[in-house]
Parts: sequence; C-alpha cells; structure tokens
Amino acid sequence: MRCTRLLGAAVMLLALAAAPAAADSSPSASPSGGAAGGASGDSDAPTVAGTSFRTATEIDQGQRATASGSAGDYLYWSFPADAGQRPTVQATVKLPETHAAETWRIDVYDGLRRRQACQWGAETRTAQADAPSLELACVLRTVRAWSEPWANDPLPGTYYVRLTAVNLPASGLGAPVSAEVQVDSKDMGGAAAVDGSLAEPLVPGIAVTSGQDDGEGDGDSEDGERNAVLSAIEPEDGWSSGWWSDRWVWTGIGAVLAALAGIGGYALTRGTGRPRRVPPGA
Repeated sequence: MRCTRLLGAAVMLLALAAAPAAADSSPSASPSGGAAGGASGDSDAPTVAGTSFRTATEIDQGQRATASGSAGDYLYWSFPADAGQRPTVQATVKLPETHAAETWRIDVYDGLRRRQACQWGAETRTAQADAPSLELACVLRTVRAWSEPWANDPLPGTYYVRLTAVNLPASGLGAPVSAEVQVDSKDMGGAAAVDGSLAEPLVPGIAVTSGQDDGEGDGDSEDGERNAVLSAIEPEDGWSSGWWSDRWVWTGIGAVLAALAGIGGYALTRGTGRPRRVPPGA
C-alpha cells in the first residue's frame, strides 16, 4: 500500500511539472505559409525598408512590416532573437501586373553579418511571367546561449533580413514592387538548452537614428545629422540568456522518481526478504 501511494504521488508530480513545460514549448508560428498573421492591423508596424545593413528598419517579432521599392533594390529589416528561439522569417513580394520571370531570394544575417543557413523553407523562388506575387520563407536554426569561437551557430542578438531579386533581366529593373515581411519564433525550451551563456547578447546590429531624437550617446548631433548608433530593440521580456531552463525541472523530477523507486524497493525487500524468526521451543 505504501509503495502504491508513493508511485501515485510520483505520477501526479510528473503530470504537474510536464503541463507548464508543454505550454511553454507550444509553437507560435508555422514554418509554411505566407506572411499573413494577426499583426497585420498593427498601426505601429514599419512601412519602409532600409537599403543596407546600417539603415535596416527595425521590427519586432510578430509585426508585419511593409515596404515599397523597385525590382533590383536591396530591402533590409532587422529583428531581435534570444536564446532558445527558432525564428521563422516569411516574406511576400507583390509584383507588377506585367513582368518577365523573376527569381527572388531572402537572406538572414546575424549581428556579425554572418549569413545564417535556413533549416528549411523556400528561401529562393522564381515567379513565372505575370504572376501576381510569390512567397518566401526561412526557418533558422535554434538560437544558442553560447557557442565555440570557430562555430557559426546563431547567437542572441540582432538579425538582419535582406530581400532582393537575383538574376533579374534588364527589362525588369526598376519595376515597382511591394513587400511584406514578418518574423515569428518558436520557443524550443530545454531541448535547446546548453551548459553556458553569454554575459551580454551578441553585438547588436547598427541602426541609424537622428540626433534630434536622441540627446545622448553616439546618436547626439547638433546639426541633426543621422548617425550610426547601437540598436536599442530587444525582446519584449528582455534578454534571458542564463543558466535556467526547464531542463532543470526534468532533472529534478528524475531525481525524485529515483528516490521514490529506491524507497519502494527497500520497502518491498524489507517485507519479503527478511527471514522469519522461529520462537524457542516451537
């Protein structure tokens, strides 16, 4: 009876601990599909894109950014990604009514301007002649809390998105196009945890701001010139790189179950393995 109670308590503890861990790892975005999302009605979403790394437009995860440009231009955005997240970048390009076949490509770089490979997704697609639009997607690897110097692992910090047409025929250069970009992430939980963390996020990307809007730091300028400053954007809950992850919860559960198994085994052997004493004179 005692062993049954102990095992029942262990099962209940396991169920209570697994519930929040499963909720934290629920996906927030699908790797497939276009840039559609609930953030489309966000009035604060950017409506322009940068033309270089230094002028990349900052966007938050979950925002749908829009921009207009010309075929052949480079369009840049930047977003923050923290340890344990697996970002998914989705883009939709709306093309002119009449055009030749065009190939578009989406690239993602980290704050050190290292191109990050996509796990899956159509990062390069070709739109047939007169096609109204095409959709691109790039699912990055999970961002790690730290990495070896020689590795090219994604690290916490700012990431860049570059959208452009490649191998564009001369007849298509300068044609008006519009683009929509959205970044979402899935929290991978303790499965992606590593034994270590960065003291600070990866060197943030460089943004351009007006000295009139920022009266301190490198962005200050008496004549209102636009100067390069460190990007101020960060995840909504701050940078969480640290030693804690839900892996510690499962480690604790394993220790508790091992202790209960030991107690149960001891109780069983104590009741059945001990020889009975025969009273004298029996």
